[in-house]
Amino acid sequence: MADLKLRTATLSDMDAVETVLRRSYAALLPADYPPSVLVTALPVMVRAQPALLSSGSYFVVERAGQIVGCGGFTLNAPGGDAVTDGLAHIRHVAVDPDALRLGVAARILQHCFATARAVGLHRFEALSTLTAVPFYAAQGFVEIEPVELRFPGDIPFPAIRMQRDARLHIT
Repeated sequence: MADLKLRTATLSDMDAVETVLRRSYAALLPADYPPSVLVTALPVMVRAQPALLSSGSYFVVERAGQIVGCGGFTLNAPGGDAVTDGLAHIRHVAVDPDALRLGVAARILQHCFATARAVGLHRFEALSTLTAVPFYAAQGFVEIEPVELRFPGDIPFPAIRMQRDARLHIT
């Protein structure tokens, strides 16, 4: 959409990104996760990560000057330092519930794919919430395996590890 503007995130976007994360995850995840899991996971999941915001590979989408979506990629896996040749990890993608179905998240991912190809990356991995699996599948990702992420209190958070070839073009 013409009224959507994608740009690289900065540290000054922290509050707005946290607002998007909080609104998105609180509205969408209850369809697939019980309250006993979300009460522990959400406070951790909705915190913007300064390292991502300042990475140069994390992006926001604005509509009428307000951030309505965010997401990006890193070379290292979430919570780890390991780097695998040619592999990028999709990180912290969210869309404000009022901006769903406008192509915000797809636009962010397409920008990630193009940016990754330009620097020689050719595969993507995402740790998808159960809720986001259909979205990632529509973007060319395939399910690899179920995983359990751990949040404070050792509460398991089910997710799906998904992968995609960055050279794949979805129309």
